Amino acid sequence: MTMAAPRILIVIPVYNHAPTLRAVVERALAVHPEVLVVDDGSVDRPLDTLYGLPVRLASHPLNQGKGAAIMTAARLARGLGMTHIVTIDADGQHDPADFPKFAAAVAAEPMAIVVGARNFDTANVPGSSRFGRRFSNFWLRLQTGKTLSDTQSGFRAYPLAVLNGLPLRQRHYSFEIEVLVRAAWAGVPLREVDIAVHYPPPGERVSHFKAFRDNLRLTLLNTHLTLRSVLPWPHRKLVADEGGELKVSVLHPLRSIQTLLTEHATPGQLATAGGVGVFLGALPLIACHTLAILFVCSFFRLNKVAAVGASQLCMPPLVPALCIGVGYYLRHGTFLTEISLETLGYQGLERLYEWLLGSLLVGPLLALTTAGIIYVMAQFLLRSGRVPN
Repeated sequence: MTMAAPRILIVIPVYNHAPTLRAVVERALAVHPEVLVVDDGSVDRPLDTLYGLPVRLASHPLNQGKGAAIMTAARLARGLGMTHIVTIDADGQHDPADFPKFAAAVAAEPMAIVVGARNFDTANVPGSSRFGRRFSNFWLRLQTGKTLSDTQSGFRAYPLAVLNGLPLRQRHYSFEIEVLVRAAWAGVPLREVDIAVHYPPPGERVSHFKAFRDNLRLTLLNTHLTLRSVLPWPHRKLVADEGGELKVSVLHPLRSIQTLLTEHATPGQLATAGGVGVFLGALPLIACHTLAILFVCSFFRLNKVAAVGASQLCMPPLVPALCIGVGYYLRHGTFLTEISLETLGYQGLERLYEWLLGSLLVGPLLALTTAGIIYVMAQFLLRSGRVPN
């Protein structure tokens, strides 16, 4: 897909940040004349603070979410003949003086999404932001094979052709994760530039991120995207894939191991991580498998991507059914032959106990087998020279 010479509109979504908005807009206008502010149903009337500034305005009558505000801006930008939008948060966290870095990156690669990598070596960075960034970075790597250092940054450049071409469904904070994953699947390059960040002291910072509600949305989104990432049918491409980079998936074991080996992991390390992922994946840790794998891998410093990728082998129904069958045999000396609402529904607690019993036998056997296969495949790739030094 080709694109005309870039025309960029700075977009500032705002929701109840009237005290900081005018300063952000003034600093944005100082580096670029085209600025649009989208008020996402604020109750503190932030647009009133912009009197006298040469800025474009739009608003939602009710709060719809940051993603909805960005998509509204994208629609308006297309009507203005723009090719890109650059989003800047309204809370003063970002420095609009970093805009030229995005403009240069857009000029160099017009079809790329450019993300601002915040410098967290500064004062007042919340611990939740540090953890959230690492956690979000991990999911992007698992689901797409791509690596960014700050997937939660809101200072970004979006090609309008990409936003228009992707099947985007999220309308809240989760939009910023979904757009990166779906863009990567579509072959869109993901790039980043270093930016400054400012966090006010804890008592002065205003955040509209709702811990329970927004984390639930992110959990559901990541579950959906992870399941989609392992399905065998291809994604529609907007841009030809760059460099053949591949996500880690049990459907492509050799190329997945090759990808991981290029990150300085040894065959033994990958085999150990894969075995741990399969063992924990076999256990009846319903809705908690990934969290358990991440915790164990962090504690023992194992490769998280390899472990979670290998655990996909244990997704229902095959491995859970096998564990339940073995557990039933250990309890009764015969195999469970009836699969019905009675045996799997009303007797669910018994089946859970049998799943646990069976997993303690099946899990280690599958883990050892998987670890051995990963080790042999990794050694083969290294000896055949298919992994660069």
